[in-house]
Amino acid sequence: MKTVTVAERPDLTEPAWQATRDVIPEYNNHGDVLNRYWGRLTEERPEFQFHLVGDGDEILARARSIPVRWDGTIDGLPAGIDGAIARGFDEGDANVLCALVIMVPRALQGRGLSAHGVRAMLELARRHGLEGLIAPVRPSWKERYPLVPIERYAGWRRADGLLFDPWMRVHERLGANVLKPEPHSLRITGTVSEWEGWTEMVFPESGDYWFPGVWGA
Repeated sequence: MKTVTVAERPDLTEPAWQATRDVIPEYNNHGDVLNRYWGRLTEERPEFQFHLVGDGDEILARARSIPVRWDGTIDGLPAGIDGAIARGFDEGDANVLCALVIMVPRALQGRGLSAHGVRAMLELARRHGLEGLIAPVRPSWKERYPLVPIERYAGWRRADGLLFDPWMRVHERLGANVLKPEPHSLRITGTVSEWEGWTEMVFPESGDYWFPGVWGA
């Protein structure tokens, strides 16, 4: 397994997208803020986008990140993934790397590849002289507990003392600390028809709904 940046191997960008396109819910591809910037990551910051690659250029993971400015305070953290990507492009003097996403093809999940992705991101930050890594982590099991506020869910721990959520636990085992919950990380707006298409559900009347695949609800 090796880490290859988009700057080094731009030809892997499309195969990596195809290998991981079904990993996240369709509606996550329609972020109000995210979509204004997402395409620029590989065009303008290719050295911070990478893939984990196996034999024969097999895509093991697709990762996206962006350098941002952070003053080291809780209040100074970017407001989720929307705030991070906007800050990375619109403000200068970046001093830390911010993780945006690490996606592993469905057939390869459960093999610890996501942890390798986080380690590779840490090494990328060091290589570019950045002071650290921050991440607006989207809890992988939050959709199972839609009625529990993220502020409480983020603090849940198992009997062994480790964080309850599997994706958060990967970060914790690598030395990460939970700094604060962010209830409004990724804003997505659309018509009723669009949301019905994205979720493959029907919304007969106005109101609040929960649907499969919600991260960090």
